[in-house]
Amino acid sequence: MSSNTQTILHGEAGIAEAAQILRSGCLVALPTETVYGLAARADSAAAVARIYRAKGRPEFNPLIVHVASIAMARKLAEFDPRAQSLAERFWPGPLTLVLPARTGSGIAPAVTAGLPTIALRQPAHPMAAKVLDTLGLPLAAPSANRSYGISPTQPDHVLASLGNDAPPVLDGGRCEAGLESTIVALRQNGGWQLLRPGPVSAEELTVLLGPEDDARGAALVEAPGQLERHYSPGKPLHLGVAECAEGNFMIGFGDIAGDTNLSAKGDLAEAAARLYECLHLAARSPHDEISVAPVPEYGMGRAINDRLRRAAAG
Repeated sequence: MSSNTQTILHGEAGIAEAAQILRSGCLVALPTETVYGLAARADSAAAVARIYRAKGRPEFNPLIVHVASIAMARKLAEFDPRAQSLAERFWPGPLTLVLPARTGSGIAPAVTAGLPTIALRQPAHPMAAKVLDTLGLPLAAPSANRSYGISPTQPDHVLASLGNDAPPVLDGGRCEAGLESTIVALRQNGGWQLLRPGPVSAEELTVLLGPEDDARGAALVEAPGQLERHYSPGKPLHLGVAECAEGNFMIGFGDIAGDTNLSAKGDLAEAAARLYECLHLAARSPHDEISVAPVPEYGMGRAINDRLRRAAAG
């Protein structure tokens, strides 16, 4: 595309250019296995401020820091044996760890929103991994869309959401998982909490960590995706609908067909991968309202329903 705000980067040359742009303190939209991220070097306050401006993001909402390796992550956070075990088991992959931040790490204060913790993950997408390896720096990277909007799972979603504020987009095709990472906070008292459901299930975490800590404490936004309103398509959204009302755009699941379908086979992994694509289709449709078929509340379905409830709150 011709304008500076509508640039698509491709292949190895695109990876090198993306790393150069990021090193200069500017933004790039990077593909990950979950969604496209709006990336900036995490050690630059000016670069991080560009993320907040482009997204219109509340400054009390912290950012996830993407790292090239466990070794890079250990320079930014205090790792106990549980954190080490989880990173070795699930990284690279869709699990974010919220850990005590190390003092003197050089991370821009806005990344952690003034909290004593930092959210970290190592992405599995090969293009994101190559950019991180080439750059040699951690990257702050929330989803590459306007705040409260639908997360992007392909380059055109980024351009449509951010418009003239869209940075160059590194084209990695459609995101495989299509749903943001699971976020787990490891507490210094030995407990843990699931802050955002995602591709790594609560059941998997419980096997490794034991029962989740029930002590929730103050209502604090410690990580992305915790705001009540999020992922909004900009239209009224009705959940658990078996028969669509006249004039609604219907997002089906399984035997409930609809105008589009999360998964005609009833496959929850496929449904997660298609969730935001279906919401984007519904948002662009001429229909004034959106209905969504029931999605089972187990496994990946919990993460899907979490996103849908927050989308409906908008």
